[in-house]
Amino acid sequence: MNGRLAWQRFFAVAVKEARQWRRDRLSIGMIFGIPVLMLVLFGYAINLNLRHLPAGIADLSGTAASRAAVMDMVATNIITPKLAATSPQQLTDALRRGQISIGVVIPPDFEARLLDGREAIQVMVDGSDTVVQSAAMQLAQMPLADSDAAQTARTERTPDAFTPDSGPIRVVSFYNPERRSAVNIVPGLVGVILTMTMVLFTAVAIVRERERGNLEMLIATPLSSIELMAGKIAPCVVFGLVQTTLILIVGAVLFRVPCAGRLIDVYGAAALLVIANLSLGLLVSTFVQSQFQAMQLTLMLFLPSILLSGFMFPFDGMPRPAQWFAECLPLTHALRLIRGVMLRGASLLELWPDILALLAFTAVMMTLSLLKFRKRLD
Repeated sequence: MNGRLAWQRFFAVAVKEARQWRRDRLSIGMIFGIPVLMLVLFGYAINLNLRHLPAGIADLSGTAASRAAVMDMVATNIITPKLAATSPQQLTDALRRGQISIGVVIPPDFEARLLDGREAIQVMVDGSDTVVQSAAMQLAQMPLADSDAAQTARTERTPDAFTPDSGPIRVVSFYNPERRSAVNIVPGLVGVILTMTMVLFTAVAIVRERERGNLEMLIATPLSSIELMAGKIAPCVVFGLVQTTLILIVGAVLFRVPCAGRLIDVYGAAALLVIANLSLGLLVSTFVQSQFQAMQLTLMLFLPSILLSGFMFPFDGMPRPAQWFAECLPLTHALRLIRGVMLRGASLLELWPDILALLAFTAVMMTLSLLKFRKRLD
């Protein structure tokens, strides 16, 4: 008899929990949404086989042979020409600003160098991303077709005139010649940690006020919605900059990560990301009813950010639709800013497109939050 009653009590509790889960639409959505999201991201969006890297070409030779060499490099699908430069300095500036990932320099005496077996093409690569650097190394293995004049002259020379050990294509890595992964990962961690903590802290802070009933006291005050929200996020901005300082110190001491640019620009980029994430956290708080739901939804938003932003997997390897979606994520632009300043020595103003993207994201999130947020007990 006692066993039967125990089973009845167990069944009653199980039914009650099932009904509660059924009413929790956010949790039900995540039960089905997270597996589908992970499958789509890893099966479709994540691709380590880089192709169509944005490249700049400085063909200082302008001959048929040099144009054929460029066409052969483009035919590999490793690079896609985005910039026609007139000097190596233009390519260096474009690399620093993040406009291109690879620069190809063909000297004026290209055919003579090719004939003598010397270095005939220089490939400059943004080595801050080791995956991009590895993809560029494939270009060094590409054979160069000789022009007719070079082939004729080659047959008239003796084998001693050549230096076969030196290849015609030389890859020069900028910003991370040692190919240390920490140089690329640590600056990215500034953005990843700020994204994870700022969104969660803000969403939980607002929901916690609602759960504890503290909103009753705030409702009795003359505070407006924007004043309440601004007061809530102000301390988090300071916390975010403190986290940034901690990451920079640990990265410099333990991993010898350099900072080629100005520290004030690094903090400026971090502040833009902090404010963008705080505005997203405010919007999240308007959709959830408990701290647990806030953590669930934050996790749901964090997964695509860390996978599609370029932190773990190369951005250029993703399909075009995935790249369009990633452009809507604040972490994508923050990584470009922080890595551009710390690794390439770029100034914050040189990276103005990503600054505008973060400001636009913040404006949209704050507007939606203000429209949805109501200073009342819901």
